[in-house]
Amino acid sequence: MGKCLDLKSTASSVVKKDHREKCDGSLLYLNDIAEEGLLYARLFRSTEAAADIVSCSLPELPEGYYIIGAKDIKGKNFVKLMVEDQPVFADGTVTYVGEPIFLIVGRDRDVIHGISDAIKVEYEMHTPVFDFQSRCTPDIQHMVSYSLGCPREESLDVEERAHLVKVEEFRTPLQEHVYLEPQTVKGFIDSEGRVTVEGSMQCPYYVKKAVMSALALSDDEVRIIQSPTGGAFGGKEDFPCSIGCQVAVAASIIKKPILLTFDRHEDMMFTTKRHPAVVRYRTSLDENGEILGMNIEVYFDGGANQGLSSVVLQRALINSIGVYAIPHVSVQGYVVFTNNVPNGAFRGFGAPQSTAALEAHMVHIARDFSIDPLEYKQHYLVAQGSPTVTGGLFRDPVLLPTMIHDVKSRFGYEGKKRHFTELNRSNPRYRKGIGTSLFLHGCGFTGSGERDYIKSVVRLEKNGADDVTIRIANVDMGQGLLTTMSKIVGQALDIDYRKITFPYPDTACVPDSGPTVASRTIMIVGKILERAALRLKDKWVSGEEQVVTEEYIHDESTIPWDENALTGDAYPAYSWGVNMVEVTVDILTGHIDVDRIDASYDVGKAIDERVLRGQIDGGVTQGVAWGYMENMERHDGVMYQRTISDYGPPTAMDIPLIESHLYDNPYENGPSGAKGAGELTFIGGSPALHDAVEDATGAVFHRLPLTPEHVLEVLGDQEEK
Repeated sequence: MGKCLDLKSTASSVVKKDHREKCDGSLLYLNDIAEEGLLYARLFRSTEAAADIVSCSLPELPEGYYIIGAKDIKGKNFVKLMVEDQPVFADGTVTYVGEPIFLIVGRDRDVIHGISDAIKVEYEMHTPVFDFQSRCTPDIQHMVSYSLGCPREESLDVEERAHLVKVEEFRTPLQEHVYLEPQTVKGFIDSEGRVTVEGSMQCPYYVKKAVMSALALSDDEVRIIQSPTGGAFGGKEDFPCSIGCQVAVAASIIKKPILLTFDRHEDMMFTTKRHPAVVRYRTSLDENGEILGMNIEVYFDGGANQGLSSVVLQRALINSIGVYAIPHVSVQGYVVFTNNVPNGAFRGFGAPQSTAALEAHMVHIARDFSIDPLEYKQHYLVAQGSPTVTGGLFRDPVLLPTMIHDVKSRFGYEGKKRHFTELNRSNPRYRKGIGTSLFLHGCGFTGSGERDYIKSVVRLEKNGADDVTIRIANVDMGQGLLTTMSKIVGQALDIDYRKITFPYPDTACVPDSGPTVASRTIMIVGKILERAALRLKDKWVSGEEQVVTEEYIHDESTIPWDENALTGDAYPAYSWGVNMVEVTVDILTGHIDVDRIDASYDVGKAIDERVLRGQIDGGVTQGVAWGYMENMERHDGVMYQRTISDYGPPTAMDIPLIESHLYDNPYENGPSGAKGAGELTFIGGSPALHDAVEDATGAVFHRLPLTPEHVLEVLGDQEEK
């Protein structure tokens, strides 16, 4: 007899609220909806990367067609975000290939394409900057720079008494989000005269603030609606602000609904990607391999404008010593300007780049001293009460030793390592290896962002039938939020989660509970909802309409955050992970087969175990693929890979069954003890794979991805030496 599900508890895995319509195809995405009178839009883009616009020749337009540009903007011609450096429409200058200059609107897409072809722009050229790596030096002007840890002079003084200074540079690549639904927004005037943008997005209030700024409108004159969103992974955090402004400007003039949908080629060419990075470690060591200090430099290719790069860099720097207690650490970080397409948010938000470099560096030190890498890394693990690199504290129990012990036992680690060593000696072509990564992820906005900037508000509404509606701005983009948030509220109210309604966010109806980013939604917003539900339960009157509003409450026991010095508690809590990967490397072709993945996580307490395991499967796959499969390159600011088949993300045939394991470690300020999970699952895949390939081949790699060509190149260099 099957186990009876408790539909009032978060302990049971339940049927996802949107599973049926997603499985049978009845869920309509924005581009699926036919609408009478709908106009279509296409962006006309710069063909040059660094130039002044001397003149524009526009064709005569057929009736019902429009060209919208900078001259039509009533407010500021900047996308309101961190800084004002990204124009809604280029005006006078262009800074990357593909920068939007005009939006062409009309009834027929073929006619729109013809109008686009007829526009002629005369440019006065400047010398563009494409080579990111040549600018990875602290001696030039950067868009953003930060320092944290001890003064750099202190870490350099430690080098003077070191037996050895291990110096390495690591390079990590671009990464395409490959969300199934491309960027899509619709602009229109609603029945109350509000300029409205509906779209596939993560952060409705980000888009609202951007549209208000561009159109010089007040809060009650702008409305933003999230449509069903087919994946995002950070790619729909800030980018919808740009295209949302563009269709909003057009809709405010034309007064008709306007749909802007990218095809896959346009989406891959001109949207934000994971920042390419150069990460340098200078590690001071004694004669036994003991770490005396580290000097770390992290460089990100920001592209042509800053966007979210500053906060992505902050997290990368904070993750640059990961789960390790290292003395005398000095970290410097820089966002480099180039005339490349701007880069932005991606799952992990800077942590994957620095973690990939750190884990490889720790492995290389261990092997230099003939120490097992996992044993070496365990020697430096932080514990409860250890200081963080920013002078904060790890306040909660750290379960990494238990997690490592368990994964070694499941893998038969020592025995398998010995077996693979013998196997590799006897097999001239196929080599097997095991690699491990240890990692963490801070939950929520960095520093005091939740208190000082976001200031989340949630609302619960109960109707006369005693059904409860969740009103928050956070979105389900495939991660299961419609289900998990309903479970949190249902458990607090002691009612069936199916009695909880969670509509797609509409800023006309929901308060600003903040963006769906930074592994904050379950832990931060879920906790506020839990408190709201408990208040509603206390005042519950059956048959009456009731409304409860609740706000974010900052934990004042944390060490205050200094935004300028980057000191204090960067995050209220951390989630933890251990990944172990087994690979086979074909020495003749350079091809890598991933044979086994074991993924262990402490995310506090799972709200729904099946939903979480889905996050694990997706995150680990994405992370491992970034390490060896997904190759994205640019030449003179233009992407080589322009289709999914060009890019080559993993299929089900490329990744084995992922063995996932969850460790309960409830966080007192999370709903039912939950912490963030979505980004954590990405971070460990690539470094574990990297370690495994080096274990198999005996080679040392400093650049991702480990494509067959790169593997053969390094193996060839190794033979020559």
